Amino acid sequence: MLFASSVAEDFLRGILQGLPPGAVYGLIAVGFVLAYKTSGVFNLAFGAQAYISAALFFHARNEWQWNVVVAFTFAVFLVAPAIGLILERLIFRHLPPGSALAKLVIAIGLSVALPHLFELLIGFEPVGGRTPEGLLPNGGGVFYDPFGVYPLSRNELTALVVAVIATALLTALFRFSAIGLQMRAAVESPRMTELNGIRADRVAAFSWALSSTFAGLAGVLMAPRFNTLAAPDYFNLIIVAITAAAFGRLMSLPRALVGGFGLGILIAQVDTFLPRFSANNSWVKAIEDNVTPAMPFIALFLLVAFWPPLRANKDQVDPLSGVDPPPQLPVAVVRTRFMTNLTHSVGVGFLSVVGFVVMTRADKSWVFLVTQAAIISLILLSITVLTGLGGMISLSQGSFAAIGAFTVFQLADRTGMSTVLAAVIGALVAAAVSGLLAIPLVRLGGMWVPIATLAFASFFDAVVVKLPFVGGGDKALIEGTRIPRPVIGPWNLTNDKTFLVFVVLILIVVSAGVIAIRSGTLGRSLAALRGSEVASQSIGVSPVRPRVIAFVISGFIAGLGGALLGMQQENVNYAGNFTPYATLFWLVLVVTLGSRTVEGAIQGGVGFSLFDRIIFRGDLFGWILRDPDRVPGFFPVSAKWRFVLFGLSTIGFAKHPEGLVESGKRKSHERMERRRARREARKSLEGASS
Repeated sequence: MLFASSVAEDFLRGILQGLPPGAVYGLIAVGFVLAYKTSGVFNLAFGAQAYISAALFFHARNEWQWNVVVAFTFAVFLVAPAIGLILERLIFRHLPPGSALAKLVIAIGLSVALPHLFELLIGFEPVGGRTPEGLLPNGGGVFYDPFGVYPLSRNELTALVVAVIATALLTALFRFSAIGLQMRAAVESPRMTELNGIRADRVAAFSWALSSTFAGLAGVLMAPRFNTLAAPDYFNLIIVAITAAAFGRLMSLPRALVGGFGLGILIAQVDTFLPRFSANNSWVKAIEDNVTPAMPFIALFLLVAFWPPLRANKDQVDPLSGVDPPPQLPVAVVRTRFMTNLTHSVGVGFLSVVGFVVMTRADKSWVFLVTQAAIISLILLSITVLTGLGGMISLSQGSFAAIGAFTVFQLADRTGMSTVLAAVIGALVAAAVSGLLAIPLVRLGGMWVPIATLAFASFFDAVVVKLPFVGGGDKALIEGTRIPRPVIGPWNLTNDKTFLVFVVLILIVVSAGVIAIRSGTLGRSLAALRGSEVASQSIGVSPVRPRVIAFVISGFIAGLGGALLGMQQENVNYAGNFTPYATLFWLVLVVTLGSRTVEGAIQGGVGFSLFDRIIFRGDLFGWILRDPDRVPGFFPVSAKWRFVLFGLSTIGFAKHPEGLVESGKRKSHERMERRRARREARKSLEGASS
């Protein structure tokens, strides 16, 4: 050995140990930067694309018995760029330049839909307990230890070499080639690029193919680092790698690679030296197990919230965006009073009929699903407030909902407090945490807010949930996180139908409150800021106060919904309800259906809870045919199709940014107006002829 057992030896070991995971982080970070530089998209679907290539390579090698070279070429250089071309042609081409938030939402939808679609089409099932193979034979079994300190495997060395070479080639492409200059120009303004005689659509297509190829390459190379092969693993790794991409400010490929290496080395150094201090310091031992998984998320949040160069980095804006027409007003604002009253009457009548059927004929399973639909609708209203009214995207609503549920669990378990009072306290705690989180974030550019909230959600998932005073610690692992249902006077909420009525009343009250906020001073201030922050400040509208209040209200609603969900299931069930990857689906539902309307949130909650039972299990057909035995044989359909359909509905969102619900309401309103105009024209002609 070159070094004696010392601090220097441990430091070198930490560097060598951190280089391989750092290369993985760097590969993904470079892919992020590549996608952003070439398409203007913060591509959270990059992890889904990487997963598809890795799973396809694994499937081709093990199920189809393909040669390594053939399987690698097919997965990385054929399928991966084809996915990029399809996404660009069907979705991102239809979005206006500079619409960073819309692109982010669509990327989130694709991150949910693409893995499930691939698994359904190929018949692939996530692999557990088996380390995927690498490119080189026996890549995980042959090691090289040139310094006598830490052995590196063939797979790790392959990732190191490929990361450096790929970054060098991409940097040269952008700096020295004509296509690199054209790609950067097309991102900033496709219309100005077209004025210079360059086909912006072709440049964008090449950019997406290149970025997706890089995603496929990263996916295959990083697969041997897992002992599973599942989409959530790739999503979690993407979150870690965002820190490295943020270090490069989403613009510098070499800095993104350096950030990846630096992050890997930093984590390895903490793993190496922290146990030395924890041996003699009990307070260090208490946090040792939670420091390492939290470090990337803490670093990301600190970078985004407090690093001046990143805070000063603004979203890209198309110089010709001023020629775009302003967004249309909501239908509820422009339709006649008669149509508004008619719409409300039809809605109340429909819900009354549904309520009567549920309360008189539904069995226990249906009452459970309808109650869950109402609670999820309540949680989704928190997204309506923040995204629909405030124009901000938060990816930590699941964490705020979990805070409400865990608060009820802790207060009911430790003090015996009424769960209703505990739910209110939990909502207030979630509101306070949301407000504190908002203070450093509301001045950021639109895209950095979701990144910072994603870092918070990941930190909450990796660390906070494991703390005894939050998630219950070891006791909760044994006994669970039980939440009793309360009794309020004559109302015994242990009865499922009584609890459903209780939840629906809360949903009605909160919905009315959201509508009041939308038409009140706060809603108008948020609408002004969403239109133009500079113009709003010129007339005295603060850019900070309304947004912080929106965060607080949103956190309160999410916390209240999380508390009610825990009451319904009589258990917090964090892994099933509130993890960051699972709750991405909430945002996809609300924004796709209509983030500015209460109807969008309610329909999203109904779709989330009931779509699988009604459609995919064939219950609707059984009810129509009056005989469950006559349901076609292809039912039940895999529940994965729910994620695919709602995720791919972002294609509709690309063409209708106001949301599919609002788009449908607008079309109906226009048809009614045309019919009314024809009737009035006929009456005028009849009057003139008489």
